[in-house]
Parts: sequence; structure tokens; C-alpha cells
Amino acid sequence: MCGIFGYVGHKNNAASIVLEGLKSLEYRGYDSWGVAVVPTANTTNNPIRTNKRIYTNKIIVKKKIGKIGDATVGDMPKASLAFGHTRWATHGGVTDLNAHPHLDCTGTIALIHNGIFENYLEVKSKLLAKGHVFVSDTDTEVTVHLIEEYAKTMMFTKAVQRAFNDMEGLDAIIAVNNKDHQLVAVRNGSPLVIGFGDGENYLASDAAALLPYTRQVHFLEDDEMAIVTDDNVNIYHARTGETIYPKKQHLNWTIDQVQKGSFKDFMLKEIYEQPGLLSDIATTSLAQSQKLASSIQKAKDAYMVGCGSASYVCLAGSYLFSKIAKRHINWAIGSEFGYHLDFLSKNSLVIALSQSGETMDTLESVKKARERGAKIFALVNVLGSTLYRLSDYKMLVGVGPEKAVASTKALTGKLAHLILLAYTVCGKPRNGQIIVEKAAVASRALLSKKSIDGIKSLAKTFSLCEHMYVIGRGLSYPASLETALKIKEISYIHAEGMAAGELKHGPLALVEKGTPCIAFLPNDETYGANLAGAMEMKARGGTIIGVSHKPHEIFDYYIPVEDAKEGTIIPNIIFGQLFAYYLTLERGHDPDKPRNLAKSVTVK
Repeated sequence: MCGIFGYVGHKNNAASIVLEGLKSLEYRGYDSWGVAVVPTANTTNNPIRTNKRIYTNKIIVKKKIGKIGDATVGDMPKASLAFGHTRWATHGGVTDLNAHPHLDCTGTIALIHNGIFENYLEVKSKLLAKGHVFVSDTDTEVTVHLIEEYAKTMMFTKAVQRAFNDMEGLDAIIAVNNKDHQLVAVRNGSPLVIGFGDGENYLASDAAALLPYTRQVHFLEDDEMAIVTDDNVNIYHARTGETIYPKKQHLNWTIDQVQKGSFKDFMLKEIYEQPGLLSDIATTSLAQSQKLASSIQKAKDAYMVGCGSASYVCLAGSYLFSKIAKRHINWAIGSEFGYHLDFLSKNSLVIALSQSGETMDTLESVKKARERGAKIFALVNVLGSTLYRLSDYKMLVGVGPEKAVASTKALTGKLAHLILLAYTVCGKPRNGQIIVEKAAVASRALLSKKSIDGIKSLAKTFSLCEHMYVIGRGLSYPASLETALKIKEISYIHAEGMAAGELKHGPLALVEKGTPCIAFLPNDETYGANLAGAMEMKARGGTIIGVSHKPHEIFDYYIPVEDAKEGTIIPNIIFGQLFAYYLTLERGHDPDKPRNLAKSVTVK
């Protein structure tokens, strides 16, 4: 879940290149950051103090806790080889010493790491017995000392390979030393991408970070080890040593998709992009839906899996396929699906949903499903991601890079594709296009100035509350769960989404005078039942925020959302995104980088 960026080439401002790459990756982790350079020449005769030890003419490291923000590396020496890291802490507290990169005892080897070194304690005890001195509390530092120990008797690349093979867990590492002009990278589970340039090459944990420099990339597979120099990339199998030839892919994203432009935050930019993206999906994705619908039709049984927001899309998908296609598709949270796979067979289909395609819990379940012979259908936003490569059938969400930690456009894009798929499975693909376009129109109306002013006012009214409830039935149930998640993850208000029918089975005990309750009441078969739930809250003193196609006397506040039939779930969710966003601003928090979270969850 950390951001990794490396550069090797002919330019002598490698530290600045890496810093800019890290700034574009900060959504993957922002507890701390660090950059290491291998100076191109003897730039000083003065000793350099790093991690409380004194070195002369060694690898230079600059690292600090906190967000990168306006950080600079102008005080670092000129270099044509550098790498860096933004951290999402998994092992050891948030301190300068625990930040990456980490150095060995001699200061001649540096390493950055994403993942968890599960057997680090056993290895560390052996290294301590050999006299190694540790200055951090991390598992990562154990790896660099292990490489140091092996490098005493073998060439550096072999030492990295040997150390990596000693590591248990799902990890990605990049190591450098002060003798060789190269980056040595290995992955197992955590993503790494090679970017190919002209007389220079790159490494990153996310392909989007490479867009300013190159469009030609190779996604490293598990157990692939890359030796990257300025004019060459050699890839080997880390276990067997077998040579592997790069599979270059072309990125079709554009640079402006990873920049804020005139927007204050990435999250707001990505919210406003949604109506146009929905229209694009409605008009351009039908052929893809028709091609892939047969995989669902042929399957004896089908399951949808995802984590976080993607899990709520899976739940919505089960409603959509039941209602539209008259097809039962089970859904499960990605981290739980692996515990009930005994019923899978070669006739099963697992539809895995992910923005990044690197969500570890989802990938682990997908791998277990493959072992049982099930076919995998990926609905994913990143071309070449691990989930994309693991799958038998692939559908790209196609909404461009999503930089804010809280998912917005990738979520609604997945919903749009599922609506198209459900209608295609039942032989009415044109109806699916109409519904998605209706959702786009309703979403545009929600983003009008009048509507935004109303949502801003609502956020101001409720910004100091401690608890909030969101209710709905049918497709409004996953909309409720997703809206509550958005409020929790970026505004830090406790919000609970629930099925409106479950209020009377316990949650009503928590309702007091003034308790805010968002009630979704779309123009469908659930309207009356949802209204009943809102009335139950109102009767006990709750303050009702009605999100509906028409007002009602029980609403204390009313947010109009145009009817888009099954597609109404999309503008309803966009309301939730906007409300959470403006709550966050009112409370003085950063909507792009919520505390304790990161974008791509690549650890278990």
C-alpha cells in the first residue's frame, strides 16, 4: 500500500524526478516519505550523518514523517540513480527512522519495500547474532541487512535474489548499492511496474505515476526479478533464475487525468467527471458487454466479490441481475470469500471487482477460486494489473486514473457496466444503454449550482454531529452502505448504513431527538417501504434527509434526484459522495487523503 518510484538514466536530477513521482503516488501512503540517491561523483569530502551513523561518500538518504506536500530535494547531491517511497505504516510507528529507504550497516546498500516480511523476527535474530545494528522498528530494515550479509560472499544481484527468497509474505522490494548503476526489483503480491524510456528507465508501484515519462510498461508478475539500468532491462524468475522477456504494454491514459486542473481536490474533480464517463460507457461499451455476457450465461453458478466500495457494487449487482436478467448471482466480501469456496467447480464463474486490480484480499480469493477450476471475470480499472492478468475474461471500467483514496468514478463506472451486462444477458442491451444515459442525466442535474448549494448548506448544518444513519431497501440498500462509508472514511463522522426494514429489529434503540437520517426513496417498488422506515425514525425524533424524486411532508430536508429507474442508484451514490466531501471540508480535513487509509490495499 506504499508508493514506490525509481529512476536510472542519464539525467543528473534523479532525486527531483523521484520526488515528483512520489508526489503523484502519495495517495498510496502518506505517513512519511523518503528519497535515496547514489551520487554520480564524489560530491563532498565531508562525512554525512545518516540514521545516527557517520559515512563518507555513501548513499544519501532524505526522509521525513508527514505528507510530501511542498517538500524539496534541492539539498541532495546530483545523481542519475535514485529511488523513493511514501509509506502507509504496517510495521513500526510513524517516525523518521521508520521511514523508507533503509540502509545497511555500511551505508552502501539501500532498500524500499511494500508489503509485510512475515518471518522477519527469525531472520533478525540471526543477523543480530552476526553483529548487525538496527536503527528502526521495521521489518523492512531486516531485508537490507540480510542483503548486506549475503553480499559479503556473492554478487549484489544474487544477494538480493537470495534475500527475497528467504522472505515469507507478499512483498515488493527495490534495492541499490553504491557500486552498480542499477535498480534491482523483485515482487510477490505487491505491484511493481517497469517504465521504458530512451536512455533511462523507471520503476513504480502504479503505472499512472509513469505517464509524464513513458507509455511503454511491463507489469512484473509474482516472483519476477528485474535488473534495471539506463539502457537495459533484464528480467528473471526469482526462484529458478530463468530468463523472462518483457511483455510491453501501451498506457492509453493521459497526463491531465492525473492532475487536478482547476479543481481544489482530486475527489471533487473525479466526482464531476462522472456524468461524462457514464455517457461514454453507455455509448461505447455495448460491444464489450455483448462479448462478455455469454460467460455469465454459460456459467452454472456465478459469484461477485470485491472489497470496500467494490463490495457494495457487488451487492447492487446481485439486485440488478435478479431484477433485470432474472439470474441469481451471489455476492461476497473479498476478504471473506476465501473461507467458503468448497462449492466452486470448473463450471463456476467468479466476477471480481476492483479499481486498482491489486486489492490483496480480492486477489487471494481469486487465486483460490482458480485452484478449484472456476473461471474468473475481472471488472477492473487498470490495464495490466494483477487481477487483469489473472482473469479469463476482462472488462475495463475505463474511467481513467482515480487518485483520491475514496473511490467515486470507478464505483459508478462499475455500476454502469453491470447495468449494461444485466440487460445484455436478458437480450435487451439497448435498454441498458438508455438506463445508464438516464443516470448520467440525473447525475448532471445533481451537480448543478442550485443542487450543490443545497448540499453545501446541508453539510454545514450537520458537520458537528457525531452519528448519522442512512437507510434504503433494494438497490437503495447498497447505496446506503456506500454513502455511510464515504461519510466515515473522509469526514470521520460515525455513519451507519442499513436496510430500512431492519430498523425495528434493534437500531431504533439508538435514535434520539435530532438524530440525522438520510433516507433514499427512489421511484421503484421500495418507495413505500422506505418511507415507512423514515417514518419510524421520524416518530422517535430523528431528523429526516429525504433523497427522492419527489418531496414528502416527513422530510426535514429534501434533496431532489431525477428518476433513472434502476440507474437511480448512481446519482443517489453521487449525492453521498458530495455530502461526504462537503462535510469533510466543513470539518477541516483532507478529502483526498483520509487518516489511516491508502488507495490500493495490497496487504492482507
